[in-house]
Amino acid sequence: MKNIKNNLYITLSLSLLTTTVVMQGCQKSFLNVPQQAQTPVAQFWQSAGDAQKGVSAMYANLHEWTNIAFAPIAVESMGSDDAEKGSSTNDAAFMNDFDNFTATASEGQLTDFWKGEYQTINFANQNLDNIPGINMDANLKARYLAESKFIRAYAYFRLVRAFGDVPLRVHLPKDPGDYNIPRAPKAQVWAAIEADLTDAAAVLPQSYPATDVGRATKGAALALHAKVAMYQQKWADVLTYTNQVMGLGYSLFPNFEKLFRTENENNSESIFEIQNALIPGNSAASNSQYSQVQGVRGSTGGGWGFNVPTQDLVNEFETGDPRKAGTIIFRGTTTVEGDPIPAVGDNPMYNYKSYVPFSMYVSGFNEGCQQNVRVIRYADVLLMNAEAANELGQTAQALSSLELVRARARGGNNAILPKVTTTVQGTLRTAIWHERRVELAMEFDRYFDVIRQGRAATVFGPKGWKANKNEVWPIPQTEIDLSAGVLTQNPGY
Repeated sequence: MKNIKNNLYITLSLSLLTTTVVMQGCQKSFLNVPQQAQTPVAQFWQSAGDAQKGVSAMYANLHEWTNIAFAPIAVESMGSDDAEKGSSTNDAAFMNDFDNFTATASEGQLTDFWKGEYQTINFANQNLDNIPGINMDANLKARYLAESKFIRAYAYFRLVRAFGDVPLRVHLPKDPGDYNIPRAPKAQVWAAIEADLTDAAAVLPQSYPATDVGRATKGAALALHAKVAMYQQKWADVLTYTNQVMGLGYSLFPNFEKLFRTENENNSESIFEIQNALIPGNSAASNSQYSQVQGVRGSTGGGWGFNVPTQDLVNEFETGDPRKAGTIIFRGTTTVEGDPIPAVGDNPMYNYKSYVPFSMYVSGFNEGCQQNVRVIRYADVLLMNAEAANELGQTAQALSSLELVRARARGGNNAILPKVTTTVQGTLRTAIWHERRVELAMEFDRYFDVIRQGRAATVFGPKGWKANKNEVWPIPQTEIDLSAGVLTQNPGY
């Protein structure tokens, strides 16, 4: 089997095979024109090869624009105190509506985010509904289904923390009434996510051979399950799942800055990454814009300059913490990789974690299209373990997991980042929250972390955040209109 990085980039549009809605009044034969380069649905889902293509298409969809570019930046990053719009003042000014919490239900990025996640769910559901009927190796079939459940859980996780109650679709629509369904209570959505992750973890392998690196693993399912439990404050479950992940052989990559570079993708710290690649001669398939939209503006090989760090984030780092230099590219400096950053420009700083050295730029391709997206890292697992242990009164365990992360950051220089030694639960909780912020900065968690911690009114209030409203974003008005009112709006919008 081809390496998954290349195997994911297939041209078959599986979303057209099983989800096209046929308008009942349009049965004229002249409308039934077969699409070029498409496999008719009746001829698909017949073989193990079809199953493999279906799963590959699901993974490939993860690096589409709506899944990793503007919409996620708006919905998952702009509301936080870590990031602001960036770029030139008038470019994509609508991003400011998420930064100051004036975004309304008609904002297009909400629609894109919603569609992107449901497209991911659709790909997963195609696999889950069709692969069981294929005559193929039973173990491979079970693994494909487990991978699909993990991806579906990941998409619903993103939806439920952004919108709260959302439509829960675990099968492809079959009857007309299946297309327009109401929002399910978020507790029901969380339960469905947990069921998928439990099933996935029971089947997925701990690792893959080099040909399949990048697929969902047992560790990925357990780590995401821990995060899902954390959002529900199910601390005993968080501790259980993170302890299991900690026994699977992951380790922190020694160099914080280097762990985000393309040459170190899928390293010992990586638990799940969205696989991206530059495929020579195929710019259309090399379509990730994750790095491009966040790259250094005004530099050849840089990017558009959106989603930039704030001064508030800069101030959060302790004196001497090398993670600041590994998280933020400052204007007028030179990167570790040797790229001089212009001393003048629209933005004083940029996201180092999405950076790809300018020398890797290839004309005709998106800047930084090689860069994988780090979704779950081992450091996140350790910090979840520390938080859960502290909430359960297991102070020694909490301090041990927290120290592993700080020790990697200080890199043997004991003059910086002293050990946290407090045994006072509230003080230790604050220390762990601080560590999550500086360790995971610009990785699309901070906004939802602060909300789940119950601190949003204090932390985000100066930006315009309001309690009993901004815990979630508005349901896209386009979706409400298409549903003829079956979908209801979140309070306050």
